[in-house]
Amino acid sequence: MLHVRSIWNGAISFGLVSIPIKLVNATENHSISFRQIHTEDGGRIRYRKFCELEDREVGSQEIGKGYEDSDGTIIPITDEDLAGLPLPTAKTIEIVAFVPEDRIDPLQMDAAYYLQAGGAPAAKPYTLLREALKRSRKVAITKYALRGRERLGMLRVVGDAIAMHGLLWPDEVRAPEGVAPDADVTVRDKELDLADALMDTLGEVDLEDLHDEYREAVEEVVAAKAAGETPKEAPTPESGGGKVLDLMAALENSVRAARESRGEDAEVKELPPRKTSRSSPKDTGGKKSTSTAKKKTASSPRKSTSKTSQTEKKSTKSTAKKTAAKKTPAKKTTSRKRSA
Repeated sequence: MLHVRSIWNGAISFGLVSIPIKLVNATENHSISFRQIHTEDGGRIRYRKFCELEDREVGSQEIGKGYEDSDGTIIPITDEDLAGLPLPTAKTIEIVAFVPEDRIDPLQMDAAYYLQAGGAPAAKPYTLLREALKRSRKVAITKYALRGRERLGMLRVVGDAIAMHGLLWPDEVRAPEGVAPDADVTVRDKELDLADALMDTLGEVDLEDLHDEYREAVEEVVAAKAAGETPKEAPTPESGGGKVLDLMAALENSVRAARESRGEDAEVKELPPRKTSRSSPKDTGGKKSTSTAKKKTASSPRKSTSKTSQTEKKSTKSTAKKTAAKKTPAKKTTSRKRSA
């Protein structure tokens, strides 16, 4: 950590305790960057900065900041103006509260930093804050100023260090209005059971095993072209266009494929009902369940309903034959219910 360049020096304000710290980036960007070129001759495309009034190119040492007013007037703002702002957070990470970590909406999470103790005198108060956060199982909500604006932050313990996550202000997070489907969709228990089975089959993953396959593929293309070779062709994507025509079939195929990839039995068997609120018995409005109908059919095959029983007693043999004929579709209906 000592070899990482700090991007901000200041102190943590913990009540009357001041902890000198250095702010360093906790993450790094490994994405591949491209240059813009002229496609005809491969020449680099560069952007030059011109002054509108003098119509000449200017260097970075001549460029400052300006605020554009509503009428288009530019008001110059210097670094001294910003440094002199009457803010307690100008060079201080001010702790304003301690809250449970689950109170923080992940949508608010922004850049991540490590807080490095600023020298030997900071070691004891730094360790005190770290251990206090550990024991309380809470995170510290902070306010700090960085790159010309005051920001919200969250301190938490990572290993033996204190990390700070920049947070968006609550009014910077949009509400999810108009995002969910407008249609009234009903999801069946069997579909949820298959989704549960797919989740169980996929299981967990060690995040350390995941890597950027897109970046690796781009590096292979660059290496091939640099060597004068033809890059490998991309595999043809499966047809379907992202449309799921049969949800049950798609779920079953997904479970089967996931099990095959893990070397497990690929057969998708009937799943036992999950012990959740959705698998509780439903009010069928007085209708008998399939299992009850099955028992009564086995014990008295001639009696499908009470009306049929009374009809059999009063009817002749021809009427009995008609009644038996009428009972045939009822058996088929029961069979369909069992196989559904």
